Amino acid sequence: MQQSGYHAVYLEVGKHKAFALALEWPGWCRSGKNEESALQALLDSAPRYKRILEPTRLFFEVPKSTTYLTITERVQGNVSTDFGAPTISIPRDQDQPSPEEVERYKAIFQAAWIAFDQAAQSAEGKELRKGPRGGGRELAAIIEHVAGADLSYLNSLGWKVKTISYKDASQHIDLIRSEVLKGIDSAAAGLLPTVGPKGAKKWTLRFFARYATWHVVDHTWEIEDRII
Repeated sequence: MQQSGYHAVYLEVGKHKAFALALEWPGWCRSGKNEESALQALLDSAPRYKRILEPTRLFFEVPKSTTYLTITERVQGNVSTDFGAPTISIPRDQDQPSPEEVERYKAIFQAAWIAFDQAAQSAEGKELRKGPRGGGRELAAIIEHVAGADLSYLNSLGWKVKTISYKDASQHIDLIRSEVLKGIDSAAAGLLPTVGPKGAKKWTLRFFARYATWHVVDHTWEIEDRII
């Protein structure tokens, strides 16, 4: 049992970039040039992550310092790590989450989507700062990218989504999000394949929840940081 105020994290360390990722809080993940800066970035983002969780009933305690971030393990990163994505699975990802954890995953996903939509709404009609943060995508392109990524991640999880074309982009996004929740439930019930038709391993539910939520949160903060 984690002590009050402490959070278990692991580090994914590449040649030029490191990520600090919370084990119990999907989406709470930050990077830096090295382990120390990644941990500091994770600490600095804690109040911001807590605000995302406000629509949920989950209790998230902001750590007082990086000493409250308990490092459980370090994994070797790869080129994707250095590019800016935490893509390395850890041994505990093979464990099936409990029903309570699955409900937390879904609650955090839904809170992240709310935060993303609010950020997008705030950016409507405003200019987004150019530069390395986000690679210069405009708002519509960011929204499309996040939705498309969720579809791709569902496929990696093993959940197939029927192709449905909507003229209204918001309807399409709503469909994808509902499919994410269905995919989580199916993965939790052990109904999804663990390997693809060509033998490639599918994502575990733990990895899916951590990575896909991080992607939504990261682009939420990108939008907020780039509004001029």
